[in-house]
Amino acid sequence: MLTVDYLEEGGVREWRLTEDSVRTVANPEYRPTLYLGNPVSDLYGRSGGPNPSVTTGQETPREDLVELGEWLAPQEAVASVDIEHWRQSWRTPECPLLRVDVHLIDAVQSVAQRAQQYGHPDGVTCYNVDLSRQFRYALETGTEAAPDTSFRELRTLELGFPVYEAARGIDALPQLRVDGERVGRGPRAVVEHVQAIVDEADPDVFVMDTAEVVPLLYEAAETYGLDEFDLGRRPGWDILAGSSTYQTYGRISHSPARYHLPGRVIIDRSNTFFYSQGGMPGCLDLVKRAGLPLQELSWASIGRCLTAMQIREARSRGVLVPWRPWRPEFTKSMATLDDADRGGATLAPEVGVHELDFASMYPNIIRRYNVSPETVRCGCCDEDDARDVVPRLGYTICKEKGYLGDILGPLIDDRDAMKVAMKTTDNPEEQARLEQRSSAIKWILVSCFGYQGHANAKYGRIECHETINAYAREILLDAKAALEEGGWRVLHGIVDSIWVTPAADVDNEDRRPLKAITDEVSREAQIELEYEAAFDWVAFCPLRESNAGALTKYFGRRRDEDLPATPAVDLGEAVKLRGIECRQHDTPPFVAQVQRDLIAAFDRSRDVDAVLGVLERWLTKLAEEDVPVEQLEVQQRVSKDVEQYSQETLTVCALRRIKRQGTPLAPGQQVEYVVVDADGRGTERVRLAHEQVDHYDAEWYREQCIRAAVSVLSASGFRESDIKSYLTESETPSIQAY
Repeated sequence: MLTVDYLEEGGVREWRLTEDSVRTVANPEYRPTLYLGNPVSDLYGRSGGPNPSVTTGQETPREDLVELGEWLAPQEAVASVDIEHWRQSWRTPECPLLRVDVHLIDAVQSVAQRAQQYGHPDGVTCYNVDLSRQFRYALETGTEAAPDTSFRELRTLELGFPVYEAARGIDALPQLRVDGERVGRGPRAVVEHVQAIVDEADPDVFVMDTAEVVPLLYEAAETYGLDEFDLGRRPGWDILAGSSTYQTYGRISHSPARYHLPGRVIIDRSNTFFYSQGGMPGCLDLVKRAGLPLQELSWASIGRCLTAMQIREARSRGVLVPWRPWRPEFTKSMATLDDADRGGATLAPEVGVHELDFASMYPNIIRRYNVSPETVRCGCCDEDDARDVVPRLGYTICKEKGYLGDILGPLIDDRDAMKVAMKTTDNPEEQARLEQRSSAIKWILVSCFGYQGHANAKYGRIECHETINAYAREILLDAKAALEEGGWRVLHGIVDSIWVTPAADVDNEDRRPLKAITDEVSREAQIELEYEAAFDWVAFCPLRESNAGALTKYFGRRRDEDLPATPAVDLGEAVKLRGIECRQHDTPPFVAQVQRDLIAAFDRSRDVDAVLGVLERWLTKLAEEDVPVEQLEVQQRVSKDVEQYSQETLTVCALRRIKRQGTPLAPGQQVEYVVVDADGRGTERVRLAHEQVDHYDAEWYREQCIRAAVSVLSASGFRESDIKSYLTESETPSIQAY
């Protein structure tokens, strides 16, 4: 299906692709469902393990559940009440639960709240309450969530509209672009032209810079009496959720309002991760895997997508979805807690020339060692019966196969196949599609282990997170020992990657080949240790205020015959970059370009003076104000309301400026500005990216360029004071700078 409309009178309308357009399929009998079960206190013992009294299952429902069903049945929102057998968690057997069907989707949560307030002293546990609308329908009816593109490809239409203009109302509509073209000088003309284009193009998907353009267009149509205006394939539009600010992993983020148009999908660029990373091919691939319809997949987080995969697997095994996850953490000794509460192994870095990488290390650990919420400390296996015992932690792993490996296994295998296909295909379009699909899957694999310990993970368990890290540490340290024994010196190691160079005290004939060692380590760990690349040089940056190596800041040139001998400013795949300024989202494009050029100069000459000469040329260009203003824009994420800041930083000045213009930003949104007078006062220190900028503060940007140069040269012993001294004393750059 393409999308689903929930109808006011109940039931749904599906939209499916046809060769020319779409067709609708009505399902007036569909009713959303939730389940009510035993209190959590009945499911687990004090140690966190399953309560022995419920491990054998029940045949008849508890009396209080029967009474609850009798109380709910006559209520207006409730369509029917029944008893069904389901599992309340991965670690408990089937038992009778109360199934409640409701007439309308909006009644699911209110009925759940009423049920929890019912007289039981420990309350009831609610399941399948907070599923997203379209995902719920696909899950409960077994409907394929992915549109059937065998008929034709999806038709898309892009609506470009600056996010910051939305607060100005319909007067800002002349800023709207449809597929890159302006469509009108006034709001009325914009609405009329948009309608004409939509009627002709009949798009399946709107790709919008911000979905706030939807209510603006409808408001303008109402203002000018354009009653026939509609973006959807049927009249009307809905707001599914208002805007909100939230915090995850210590980072403040903003979720824009979400809208629904009948028969069409909205992809909001300001609120989509997977579309930005994987494009339409990546999104459609994940729609098939996760069961999240396209619109919901587009705004889903990595965790939500992984959870959807888990929910589908859970349903196939008769396990329900808890409304508010409650995962008891097993009791453990202080010694075990000390061993468990650690991340991946990290070794202090040196400069080196080789890199080895464990392929999808954490997902493969999950699959190889059967790590899953219901298998770690399962309670049914002692050490003699267990499939494995976690190193140092002593956790047992159940001999029964866990569900998490079944979810991740196809992702691992399919991505490996895509990487092979990318290297063998001669079709650029097919290569691009494979790259997008692979990129979308990568983020699920990267995040799968961390999400096991996240507070909002429906099926996560902290013991899973600890177990995965424990295996990862052992594997990395075993690999380090094998490499050193084979005549290699380990320069740096972090989580799943190791950099090595030939040990100086070992003769070449006594040194084992890397491939032989990696094959041996791979067999032992049953996770492939890949030889990723040889490097002509690698620079591991020191900490800014210390000579100790920074763990995640490095750059180096790969040794590969297929790569260009002399990299341009755009280094492409020739140089691997991690953690430095040109990889950071808040670095102005000009500063990032300067840093890449400095790295290219270092690569050509390996000469500090040559690099400084290139820096001097860029700074001269900057001082002469010969840099396009758009290359100087700073992008910063807002972490709180502007009134809550105590220091008037440049970013705060930009926030005050944008608020004064009537378009304030919410926490989690991003502000873009150019620094025009860093030492000035108030909002005159900056100009917003959409404003006219007549000059910029060359000295401030000079400092940013010098900081970027420090990252390039600090591994060679040059610090900020050395660079500034050179720039002060130097009269002419080195000839190698040219």
